[in-house]
Amino acid sequence: MKTIINHSGTFVYQLALSCLFPVLVFVMLGLSHLFAGILPRYDFMLMTCLLIQAALYYTGIETKDEVLVICVFHLLGLLMELFKVHYGSWVYPEFAYFKVGGVPLYSGFMYASVASFMCQAWRRLNLQIVNWPSHIITRTIGALIYVNFFTNHFIMDVRYAVGVLILYFFRRSVVIYYLQGTAYRMPAIIAFILIGFFIWLAENIATRLGAWKYAYQHHTWAMVNYQKISSWAFLVIVSFIIVAELKLLKKQTVPSILPA
Repeated sequence: MKTIINHSGTFVYQLALSCLFPVLVFVMLGLSHLFAGILPRYDFMLMTCLLIQAALYYTGIETKDEVLVICVFHLLGLLMELFKVHYGSWVYPEFAYFKVGGVPLYSGFMYASVASFMCQAWRRLNLQIVNWPSHIITRTIGALIYVNFFTNHFIMDVRYAVGVLILYFFRRSVVIYYLQGTAYRMPAIIAFILIGFFIWLAENIATRLGAWKYAYQHHTWAMVNYQKISSWAFLVIVSFIIVAELKLLKKQTVPSILPA
């Protein structure tokens, strides 16, 4: 029992460290109202996100490779934001100097925070994956998910069809993580869903703090639709695939990811 408690404490501690970037972003969101009379909130967020990123890098909490991965996610996220805002999926109603196409430039850091969490957790928990699908399959599924975020405005939303592919090809994939030398296992699909659920909870907090608004939140705040859990879960899968494939390319975890 003592070992289980110790390992649980270690797990929570390592996850807390891995969540440092997104937690600091949320803290700044909460504090941004205090500076609204000095600097537009969205510009304040951009400035603080850049400072947080620089601090995490120069203190050694994040590595150079992790920062590069975060930059990739920032650009991918910003591209999606520009598209989604253009088609009215959500809006950023407040004024900002650093705003393009109705999208404040800080918004990409919301996606980058997901990448930060994954990179940190991967390293801190010595993450390994067994029965990982082939490169062609994983990259194709990742591309289908990302493209569908755009094409569902023009053609039928195929997320559930892609979901069937995920259930089939990732059914045997298992995430292995280590706590004080002891290995623990979790089905990859369960991990995707759990992370997606917690991001959905964070999204509720973010919209409550005015980070962005959906159409049904203009007059008064309302809980984010439960359907968004699946959207975040799919984004988690794309993120996980990108991080895993980039690590393979850098040959940092080649022995730890074993193709099926």
